[in-house]
Amino acid sequence: MSFSKWIGAALGWSFGGPIGAILGLALGSVVDGMSNSNGGTVYTNNPQQRPQTQSGDFEVSLLILASIVIKADGKQDQRELDFVRMQFVSMYGKERANHAFKLFKEINKQQDISTRQVCLQIRQMMQHASRLQLIHFLFGIANADGVVTEDEVAQIHTIAGYLGISHNDYESIKAMFYKSTDSAYKILEIDKTATNDEIKKAYRTMAKKYHPDKVIHLGKEHQKGAEEKFKQVQDAYEQLQKERGF
Repeated sequence: MSFSKWIGAALGWSFGGPIGAILGLALGSVVDGMSNSNGGTVYTNNPQQRPQTQSGDFEVSLLILASIVIKADGKQDQRELDFVRMQFVSMYGKERANHAFKLFKEINKQQDISTRQVCLQIRQMMQHASRLQLIHFLFGIANADGVVTEDEVAQIHTIAGYLGISHNDYESIKAMFYKSTDSAYKILEIDKTATNDEIKKAYRTMAKKYHPDKVIHLGKEHQKGAEEKFKQVQDAYEQLQKERGF
């Protein structure tokens, strides 16, 4: 599959807005031509009328946000770049991953990307479960080199806020990567003072929130990440069951 055919088949609403402008700089006339033939993208302020996010929309959003996070500490570690490539090979296969990483390198050259504008477009157009998946992936990138800087964490926190991710959801996903004595509680979004019944209720709520079927519209390639979050919720619940003996 040619690069232009891949990008044209994969994208929906990403052709418009600030994300479309970033793509335009990365790909030049390729995107311009396809955007014109696509008839443009209709935006809405009504969350119930969001257009369906296609796999490519998620993919491009992820690439742009990954570039922002990797640059947060003022340097780009090869291990972080390798993590991005590895994740894309795992999700999409070698051919599509090569296309994606080619685009990523062009996006990564841009120095004036507005985090706020990009995130607000994603928030307007992308469903909540998919936005949670983006945050999960970004923490994976930050953790890829074995050292998470305060700048990286601060950047992901800023992104989460712009994406409309609540503090509890942010802390839940963060706790999946950075273990502490209360990680299991944070993952389930409860306090250590929670009763056993409250823990059970929290588990049911989080299992529903992070169920892989929530991102089934993005394709099987993105359900793997959702399955990882789902397993972390299960592991947290089982840990508390063992600790408390219920």
